[in-house]
Amino acid sequence: NTFVTTGLSAIDKANLKPRVCNETALLIEIEKCGDRFQRDMMQVDPHNWCNLTHFIRDYNVFSYCTEWSAEDIGCYWPNPLVENYIIRVHKLFFSNCTVEPILWVDPPDNMLALLILTPVLLTLVMTILVAWYSRRGDILA
Repeated sequence: NTFVTTGLSAIDKANLKPRVCNETALLIEIEKCGDRFQRDMMQVDPHNWCNLTHFIRDYNVFSYCTEWSAEDIGCYWPNPLVENYIIRVHKLFFSNCTVEPILWVDPPDNMLALLILTPVLLTLVMTILVAWYSRRGDILA
C-alpha cells in the first residue's frame, strides 16, 4: 500500500521562507482589480447594478483578481485589507440594492382549514385501514 501525498515533502517545506504580506503592494494590486471592475461596471446600466445577472462575470473576475493578487504577494485571502476594499466597492455600486422585506400573509380561512384538515383526516383514515386489515387478517387465519 503506497500512500500518495500531494504538495511538498517535509524537507522542501523546511527550506521555505515564511512569506510576509506586503500590504502596500497588495493595496496597489487590489486597486488595479477595483479599477478594472469599475470600468466594467460603467458599461452596465446603473438601473441594472442590483441585478447580479448583468455583471456576475465581471464580479467574478474582480473577486478572482483580489484573491490571486493577495496570494501572489504572499498575503492570505481574504484578509482585513482586501475585505475593507471589497466593502468600499460594495458601498460604491450596491448601496441602493436593498431588498424589500417580504410580507407574509395568512391564506384565506377556507384554504387554511383545508391545509389543516387534510393531514388529520389522512392520518385517521390510515389508522382505520390498518386496524381493519389487522382484524381481517385474524379472521382469515
